[in-house]
Amino acid sequence: MLARYLMYSQVYFHHVRRIYDIHLMDFMREWLPSGRFGTDVEQHLAMTDNEVTAGFLSAARHPTAAGHEAACRLVGRDHFRNIYERNPDDLKLNPEAGSAVYEALKEQFEEVDFRHDSYTQKSGTEDFPVLMRDDRVASSAAVSSVLSSLPVVSIDYVFAARSIFDKAKKWLSENRKAIITPKGEGNHG
Repeated sequence: MLARYLMYSQVYFHHVRRIYDIHLMDFMREWLPSGRFGTDVEQHLAMTDNEVTAGFLSAARHPTAAGHEAACRLVGRDHFRNIYERNPDDLKLNPEAGSAVYEALKEQFEEVDFRHDSYTQKSGTEDFPVLMRDDRVASSAAVSSVLSSLPVVSIDYVFAARSIFDKAKKWLSENRKAIITPKGEGNHG
């Protein structure tokens, strides 16, 4: 369970991996007919990673192809950069700080230049039975103080296109506190 927790918190939810998922979803929405997988089972099962990879490689080479921009980001490692991430001090001011930052950036600049990614684990570590040496069964939470004290995995990232990153980062730095502080609670820049 500890290894699983560390894989999720350090690898699966790493900001670079998350933005590549977003770029892949952007590509798939444009590339797939009607922006989604069809309901025909045979066609769905025939769509493997190989077809998708070939699709974004081809789209990256052809400027008029559906999903071209997202494909170029995937192929050319031109992913959006992490401009904001969850911060305990910000959460004290506003539990929706990431959303506030995302909305403010979209309003100040162009919406297409930003992506927001937020996730909070539904519950803490799973409690499972453990067979003890004396053949009794105990709760994993009762047996392991480490497992019982693992925090819930929670991420909140805002990403910006490289073309706007420096300008947006400067603007965010100058306006972050006013953006994060909920209206009516003493907004001071």
